[in-house]
Amino acid sequence: MIDIRKATSADRDSIWEIIQPVIAGGDTYAFDPNSSKEKMLAYWYGPDRHTYVAELNGNLVGTFVLRDNQPDLGSHIANGSYMTSPAASGQGVGKAMGEFSIVEARRLGYKAMQFNIVVKSNERAVRLWQKLGFAIIGEIPEAFNHKQNGLTNAYIMYRKL
Repeated sequence: MIDIRKATSADRDSIWEIIQPVIAGGDTYAFDPNSSKEKMLAYWYGPDRHTYVAELNGNLVGTFVLRDNQPDLGSHIANGSYMTSPAASGQGVGKAMGEFSIVEARRLGYKAMQFNIVVKSNERAVRLWQKLGFAIIGEIPEAFNHKQNGLTNAYIMYRKL
């Protein structure tokens, strides 16, 4: 069973072990693949974020953050970032985090969720978000500099809560 809970400072090293291989691929996140542990953990644990982890059999296998998509008058819409350990791929971790985050965002008072840059070639993520009720509301030409494919389009995805 996948358990999801708020992250603590004790989770920092385990979260880095998830983040590092995900960004190193240069195919799903806009972060520099060579970003340092300090930079990424400062971002992931930022004061404006709600940070969570997913555990499977006592091991951290996923992490995500929820935050305001925009400040002030746009703060009623949540934004999220999700990463699953490559070792846990295909075990339902992403789906569990997505489902949990929808409920949690609603509990936190958000009215909708929006993802500003879902890389079009990341078909697995696009399918997951569509299954969880997100619609593609826009496509940004050449928004992402994919490590293998070069300039790649990205979607904006949205769901009311």
